[in-house]
Amino acid sequence: MSSLAETTLVLGAYLLGSVPFALLLGKTRGVDIRAHGSGNIGATNLGRALGRKWAIGAFLLDFLKGFGPVLAARIALAGRDDDLGARLPWIELEVCAAAILGHVFPVYLRFKGGKGVATAFGAMTGLEWIAAVSCGAIWAVIYKVTRTVSVASIGAGVAFPLAVWVVHVVHTGHEISSFAPRLIVASAVAILIVVRHRSNIVRLLRGEELAFRRKDADESGEAP
Repeated sequence: MSSLAETTLVLGAYLLGSVPFALLLGKTRGVDIRAHGSGNIGATNLGRALGRKWAIGAFLLDFLKGFGPVLAARIALAGRDDDLGARLPWIELEVCAAAILGHVFPVYLRFKGGKGVATAFGAMTGLEWIAAVSCGAIWAVIYKVTRTVSVASIGAGVAFPLAVWVVHVVHTGHEISSFAPRLIVASAVAILIVVRHRSNIVRLLRGEELAFRRKDADESGEAP
């Protein structure tokens, strides 16, 4: 029974993470965002096709599909004195990873998904909210300076393992062994974000990654 409950939570996180909200929102307006801009199914490309308000809506939905499963697992299992309750810290990590992988490799789209930034931000906020909020601030600062989503996303993603380490070691004085699994997941998320932005990195090195200039325009940086 405990194995079934854990499997249900993880599978549910993956299936929810796989829902391509930006693509679905675009189709409500008769637009397939895969045929526009970068062809990516994330929030920025939706904004490129329909405008900034739509991008913000898609970002929030992608955030929630990462945050929601982690929160649901905690609410469902917290306080239990059985095996599931004891495994809650690990199940949270599994659910976090499943939601992110769902967005990046969605079963509904033959495993061709987005960059994973918004969903990762949501999942990691549920897991490590202080570190996630700190990285959100880093994203905002980098974006303010560069006006490029991809640069801000890569910078914030790379900063996340460091933020987790700072929160646990500097802020709370924990031994690294006590949060090593979370640090490993944070590092894996950082690597995934960098890998998913490899085409952006190539354009940045070539000087071809366009910055945000106009109020209602979108940059060439890939979608969160």
